[in-house]
Amino acid sequence: MIRTEALDRLPVRTAVPALRRALDDRGVAVLCAPPGTGKTTLVPLVLAGLTGEGPVRRVVVAEPRRIAARAAARRMAWLLGEQPGGRIGFTVRGERVVGRDTVVEVVTTGVLLQRLQRDQELAGVDAVIIDECHERHLDADTVAAFLLDVREAIRPDLRLVAASATTDAEGWARLLGDAPVIEAQGVSYPVEVLWAPPARPVKPPHGMRVDPALLTHVAATVRRALGEREGDVLCFLPGVGEIGRVAGQLAGVDAEVLQVHGRAPASVQDAVLAGSSGGRRVVLATSVAESSLTVPGVRVVVDSGLAREPRTDHARGLSALTTVRASQAAGRQRAGRAGREAPGAVYRCWDQAEDGRLARFPSPEIKVADLAAFALQAACWGDPDASSLALLDPPPAGAMGAAREVLEAIGAVGGGGRVTERGVRMSRLGLHPRLARALLDGAREIGARRAAEVVALLSEEPPREYGDDLAAALRTARRGQDGYAARWKQEVRRLSSSLGSGSSGTGKGGSDDAAVGLVAALAFPERVARARGDGAFLMASGTGAELRDASRLRSAPWLAVAVADRPSHAASARVRLAAVIDEPTALLAAGHLRVRGEEVRWVDGEVVARAVDRLGAVELAVRPLKQPDPELVRGALVEGLRREGLGLLRWTRDSEQLRLRLAFLHRVLGSPWPDVSDGALLAETGAWLEPELSRARRRSDLGRIDAGQALRRLLPWATGEAVRLDELAPERIEVPSGSRIRVEYGGEQPVLAVKLQELFGMGETPRVAGVPVLVHLLSPAGRPAAVTADLASFWQEGYRAVRAELRGRYPKHPWPEDPATVPATRFTSARLKRQGS
Repeated sequence: MIRTEALDRLPVRTAVPALRRALDDRGVAVLCAPPGTGKTTLVPLVLAGLTGEGPVRRVVVAEPRRIAARAAARRMAWLLGEQPGGRIGFTVRGERVVGRDTVVEVVTTGVLLQRLQRDQELAGVDAVIIDECHERHLDADTVAAFLLDVREAIRPDLRLVAASATTDAEGWARLLGDAPVIEAQGVSYPVEVLWAPPARPVKPPHGMRVDPALLTHVAATVRRALGEREGDVLCFLPGVGEIGRVAGQLAGVDAEVLQVHGRAPASVQDAVLAGSSGGRRVVLATSVAESSLTVPGVRVVVDSGLAREPRTDHARGLSALTTVRASQAAGRQRAGRAGREAPGAVYRCWDQAEDGRLARFPSPEIKVADLAAFALQAACWGDPDASSLALLDPPPAGAMGAAREVLEAIGAVGGGGRVTERGVRMSRLGLHPRLARALLDGAREIGARRAAEVVALLSEEPPREYGDDLAAALRTARRGQDGYAARWKQEVRRLSSSLGSGSSGTGKGGSDDAAVGLVAALAFPERVARARGDGAFLMASGTGAELRDASRLRSAPWLAVAVADRPSHAASARVRLAAVIDEPTALLAAGHLRVRGEEVRWVDGEVVARAVDRLGAVELAVRPLKQPDPELVRGALVEGLRREGLGLLRWTRDSEQLRLRLAFLHRVLGSPWPDVSDGALLAETGAWLEPELSRARRRSDLGRIDAGQALRRLLPWATGEAVRLDELAPERIEVPSGSRIRVEYGGEQPVLAVKLQELFGMGETPRVAGVPVLVHLLSPAGRPAAVTADLASFWQEGYRAVRAELRGRYPKHPWPEDPATVPATRFTSARLKRQGS
């Protein structure tokens, strides 16, 4: 029996006529409706004709998460007075509940991607609803792009609805070809905001780590909320681990504590979504409860302000979820949960001043995630670089390049990024391409069942209490009775079935430890790591890795690192899950990274020549080279000059002065006078350091190269300008006393430091290359007395004061009133008289 009264109460019903018209006219629409309005449950029923309005059509609803897909199907079936598997069904990875009469099928976006790759026409499907598209999950963006291709090329009749819980729909409307935006008004009650920051500062999140002090504060805030407010409490936390820790700190509260996340058993999920049976409840949830699920009875929200987003360190080959500050949009969604059924309150566990500094929206996953799976999907779709896909944000070029390298290494794509037959098979396994490679190749080596067991462990990281030893975690999962073990066993069955009976061979014998290590190494070949000692390892990617002090893996000679993260400001990654392997296993899994050859490098201030056999950054064998390739030696010497500077050459005062003179002429006159900066000289070593550089073999040989003689090779000999060097930038200038004074070229202006008396009779400032020198006038003792770039003005305006001071200090020297009337000298008055007599 259809629950008509419940359907009629859903606020989205008022927007249904406009949505119908939009789909009839354009075939596409964007539906904006706040959580709880019924967009996920009523709209599919209406479009499918199951509420008695219009013909029966088959509708597919794509949800971002398995928990949301199951919940939506159960809710729609309840509204029709049925159980899932009748007219309403659902399909998620590893679970399919549909029947012959199913008209509305709720699937995850990942399942829909697989279906589109097998059947681009989506035969028999009349409409697709992409729900919660505002969350910008990568699978949802990809599904939308593929569906737009399908509509344009082969199914113009396919109806497409992008459903969002926010009003930020302009981008989706443009993407769908200026699709009409239909807005439904939700029934919401006022929500009071209470700012509840910790009393003392807490450490910001990094990697997966959250300061325990913040979790203690969140638990205290939940207790406070229970004491100050009525109704159930919904508390948002970033992940399963934090939910467990806060649940432990809430022991003894006068309320039932429930945990909601993607790993929660179906029975717990059902209990949360069914509502309270009488007593108060505290629901600890991840961001899955922001918009995908409706939790009845909630009057209070406690928001930790944290969320988890994917991040990829392409340089180190590390991909993981990381803890971030939740966006302002997420904060609004979370707060709104308290005002769904009555006035409510939200306790925000941060300071009000911080709120304005938060990001407006969560980062689109395509901008921050590992794109290997996306790149494989695009290649299978026939668009390897995704340049023709209609995407709200284009994939970053660097991330796509890194993804292409991964796919090429595992044989999923070939030349030009075109998908191979092996790549197509990988794409249909419902796994990340790395895990698909491990499953296929591992099954050939150790058998399908054991390969499936290990890959199932890698596809959903085991709970922390399973430990960091992957082989031990496998044994725990086999005998386990917890929720993780149940999901693991279900995934093992799915993966074993996907391989088929005749597709993988029987595999070899051997221990579980060896099997686990091999499969982990096949999945993450860049992370095979050799011991450095004391729990430290070096991965083939070049990144260091460290085990915790209590780990039983610390004595292993080699590891296959399955899960690792790198805390901020840390030089090495922290290993969270790994398996013991030996060198042959490392070579088997990461053979494409093996390189043998001569290496001549600048190490610790000297040329080191070696024959090296390496696996990525891990050196397997090394021996000295007695006669290394001269070109490699030259390259190492140039690297030394880059690292330590041109001071490795022999610089006399004259050669340093020559470089300064040339730098001055380049700055003032430009070409053909050469640029002699460090960067320019290092870029043109062949033009001035040959043949000496090619003859050098070690650091000491560089010290014998006369830099000044080498620099003269850069003078513009071909144009004839080289002969004007001493004219344009003379090394010395002759002054009236007859002395030849060195010109210093190190500053903005050339400097002539000369005793004042030696310039008597010089009326104008000397110039070099048209630039007046800066004259440092010195006392008879060589101390600075005055500085001028205009001698004529100095004689008229400054000389009198300087003369008065110097006459008192140096009475034995001549200090005429008019310096133009006496000869210049560097001697005392008495000596001048003796010379005159």
